[in-house]
Amino acid sequence: MAMKTNKGKEALFTEINITPLTDIFLVLLIIMMVVAPTFQSNDSSITIPEINSGVAIEQKNATVSVTKEGLLYLNGEPVTEENLTDKLIALKETLEKPEVVVKADERVKSAEIMKIMNAAQDAEYKKLIVAGEPLSKKEQKDLKKNAEKTEG
Repeated sequence: MAMKTNKGKEALFTEINITPLTDIFLVLLIIMMVVAPTFQSNDSSITIPEINSGVAIEQKNATVSVTKEGLLYLNGEPVTEENLTDKLIALKETLEKPEVVVKADERVKSAEIMKIMNAAQDAEYKKLIVAGEPLSKKEQKDLKKNAEKTEG
């Protein structure tokens, strides 16, 4: 493209107008920002569980607590793995909703939680809630003190 200058000579237009180029890049950037979240890998066969944060767990349920040593407590009473199912069945009659809440220390292995799940299933509980917060050290000490009082 030729351009006339003051002197009457034709000079070549050598400057590039970057405004349209910038507009194109901004539009592409916006499109990628909108489309990028859909590219995240999401397996449709997996349903991610919902976490209701800030909702207090009702104490009317059967609460199974597990300390870091693996000791089990049902509503503050010490219980063994062998008689957990029987205790859950006996407690089921007194509950409004047949739900088991599992409160475990963060260092408890998942196998211990699975044993509680199996016991709850054997006792025909329909819902099991795993509490998101681990047992605090104070709660663990209180449970041990209560267990020593009931045994002694």
